[in-house]
Amino acid sequence: MNDIKIGIIGGSGLYQMDGLNVLFERALGTPFGDPSDPYVIGEIDGVRIAFLSRHGRGHRKLPSELNFRANIYGFKLLGVQTILSASAVGSMRESYRPTDIVFPHQFIDRSRHRADTFFGDGIVAHVAFADPICTAVADIMCEAGRRCGAQVHSGGTYLCMEGPQFSTRAESNLYRSWNVDVIGMTNLQEAKLAREAEICYATMALVTDYDCWHESEDDVSIEAILATLRANAAMAQNILKASIAAASARQRNCGCANALQYAIITDPAVIPERVKQDLAPIIGRYVKV
Repeated sequence: MNDIKIGIIGGSGLYQMDGLNVLFERALGTPFGDPSDPYVIGEIDGVRIAFLSRHGRGHRKLPSELNFRANIYGFKLLGVQTILSASAVGSMRESYRPTDIVFPHQFIDRSRHRADTFFGDGIVAHVAFADPICTAVADIMCEAGRRCGAQVHSGGTYLCMEGPQFSTRAESNLYRSWNVDVIGMTNLQEAKLAREAEICYATMALVTDYDCWHESEDDVSIEAILATLRANAAMAQNILKASIAAASARQRNCGCANALQYAIITDPAVIPERVKQDLAPIIGRYVKV
């Protein structure tokens, strides 16, 4: 499985990859439970990838129900080094219109009920997270978007809210005052866990609406979101496919690849053996199992 360098997480409206030469599916168990769906292993342009439907096929799981730890741990078991993510977001800027695509570099956390670390239970680690996105990978995806003809925006801040309800109007205007660019419900936990797993992570944020702050646009609704996603699904898949070869070929000279090198502060002698075994795919480079 070590030849699977690229993982793709498909969000709302992106439950499969067109053009993927499917080889097999792999259902994985993890110490943290089951991932959202079996991983679909296949090839695009000769590059082997693992595709995961974030919410499960048929969109069965709420954002707050997602087992983020199992999803990222499963990619680590498969040998994935880089994750390309796609998700639906609301725009917090007039100039970021529905069907535009944003490649954010920063996050603000407004979630409340989610496990977002592999550590605890006898082992402590603190990874650097000042720059939560692997910008080298984000740049590859953004350039692919330009080549595909999308209206793209590089950089910016993604506010991750709890959901599943959309924002109140007061919240939406508050977030606008913070100068955030887009709002969504899923990507921050993925980015945190990918960093702990030393996996490069970047996300493609597909703008579907203006949340509820915009005075002359309709308030966000699931009908409008789905209509926009259907209109933009082909473009999103084209961008992912156009990113895979370059993402697979790049040298990982970013900090993501060694994020745990100095992050684990617990004396290995006191880490419980069960925890060492459970986290072996994550910590095995640094803690003898």
